[in-house]
Amino acid sequence: MNTASVSLGASVSSQSRLTQLALAALLGLFVVGFVGFSHIDAVHNAAHDYRHSMAFPCH
Repeated sequence: MNTASVSLGASVSSQSRLTQLALAALLGLFVVGFVGFSHIDAVHNAAHDYRHSMAFPCH
């Protein structure tokens, strides 16, 4: 293992990781909130079978 690969992984700051985590959480909330509880037929039907297979209530 060379020094460049070790220092590259260590250069990611905790602020960057926190930002990534926050954005991932917001994306997850959007998906669950918009797609999971949408009353738009096209959106509902697009995710319907997947939600039922994952035991996510949609009706």
